[in-house]
Order: sequence, then C-alpha cells, then structure tokens
Amino acid sequence: MIQKISIAVLAVIFLSSCSKRTLEFMIDAPESPMAPTEITFTDQSEGFEEVWWTFGDGAESTDSIATHKYYLSGRYPVTLTGRKGKKTKSLSKEVVISAPDKCLVEIETNYGNMLVQLYDDTPLHRDNFLKLAEEGFYDSLLFHRVINGFMIQGGDPQSKGAAPNVSLGSGGPGYQIDAEFLPNHAHIKGALSAARMGDAVNPQKRSSGSQFYIVHGRAVREGDLKNMEYQLEIDYPEEVEKKYLEFGGTPFLDQNYTVFGQVLEGLEVIDAIAAVKTNRSDRPMEDVYMIVRVIK
Repeated sequence: MIQKISIAVLAVIFLSSCSKRTLEFMIDAPESPMAPTEITFTDQSEGFEEVWWTFGDGAESTDSIATHKYYLSGRYPVTLTGRKGKKTKSLSKEVVISAPDKCLVEIETNYGNMLVQLYDDTPLHRDNFLKLAEEGFYDSLLFHRVINGFMIQGGDPQSKGAAPNVSLGSGGPGYQIDAEFLPNHAHIKGALSAARMGDAVNPQKRSSGSQFYIVHGRAVREGDLKNMEYQLEIDYPEEVEKKYLEFGGTPFLDQNYTVFGQVLEGLEVIDAIAAVKTNRSDRPMEDVYMIVRVIK
C-alpha cells in the first residue's frame, strides 16, 4: 500500500491593524509521488469570502477539497488564493512529481481510463506508439471493432468523424512495423497488441502502423496452454501461465500478433467497452472514443 503523507502549510496575513485572515491548506500525496498521480488539496483557510486553486500546470479549481491528477513529471507551484472584499492574498507550495520508472500511456475513453505499460523489449512498436500519441494521432479516433470475449480494436485514422455504419478498419499511417514476437509477452486479458493484415497478403506478419487491439478474452485452462506450447513449440514462462489462468485471454493469437504492452489499471473499462451493442461489422452502435496521453 502506498503510504500517504500530509503536509500542512500555514500563512498568517494581516490585512489591517485590527483584522487577521489565515490562509492554510494541506497536501495529501503519495510519498515521493510519481507520474501519473492524483493529489488532494484541502483548504483550511479562515476569513475569506472566496478561495481558488491553481495547480501549476494550467488547471484550476474552486472546490474546497480539490483532487488533481498530474500526468507529467516536473515541479509545480500550487497556489491557493483568497479574496476578502477587493483584497486578495496568495499562498504557494511546490509539488514535485517524479518521472515513472516504466514507459506509460493513458487511454481515455467515454467508458473510463486505462493506464498501459509499453514494453521496452518491443522498441519498434513502443517508439511508434509513443510518436503517434505525442502527435495527437489517436485523439478522437474510435474503437471501431469490438467483440465481447475477444478484443476491442482501434487506431484507424478513417474512424475520426466517421458516419454511422461506415465500415472501418482499413486505414493507417501508410507504413507497417516488423513483428516483435516474444514468449514472455502473451495475449492475457489487457494485453496491448498490434493489429495486422492477414497471412495471405502479409506472410511476414508485419504490424499495422497505427491499429491496435486490447485483449478482452475468455477463461483459459491449463490444458489450453499445453496445447498452444505444443503447436507453437514454445514454453510459457511461469508468470505468463499464472496470469492466463487468473485473468484469461486469447492464447491462440500468441506468436502471430505482436504484444507490446499491458493494461495496468482499468481492466473494468475493457469489460464495459466489450459489452456494448455492435452492428454486423462489430462496430459499436454508439461511438467509443479515445484520447491517448504519454505519461513522462
């Protein structure tokens, strides 16, 4: 469990010789906070008609108890300002957010957010996904193909603003990525994997330049894994076997599609999206949008 620390900040300001106003706030944050992280700020001021926050990254709030999420590392001056009549006074405290020790992205959807780790040992896919995300390529694209018990797929640039019932799934940035198959990266629930064209036109199993899917999957039995090991001539690492048996997945895709990341938080979001109603082309009847942020 992450230990919490509370930092009390107190400033006493004399507005006149006979009146005293007090600005005070507390910061409730993880010890040595690391991006992405949520921090709660609690106003404990007295004698002001109005108070408001600025969080140092452009965000503001007028809530007396404000929770703010920092996506990027850095040093942020958090300021609480109080107003009494025409006079205002401010109190600032610096919040320091460290960079994450993993390569992380957040995928925001209208069903919730998923925090995803990108693997360092699939550098071609990692770097391409980061590049597209930082360019805003994925913002407002759709999860255009959803199959309950299988996966949710997005990343087609033609899905942005697409009219209802338009068939999607053929778009991309105009290039492919060489496959990066590793036995320690498998299609367990929450796996981030690259979509691709079929073997008949893509015998090298190169990945789409932008389309990806996130595994929803089904329950997996030990016998299923033994069969896949025989067919693929591989040995699943013990940790992969444990995760398959605990979370389920789609092992029949292993060593055929590149897995380059894993959902760390937000598996319930996959469940929610996988359960939406779809048409005959597996496109959701109501659009499921995404925004992808790089955490650093």
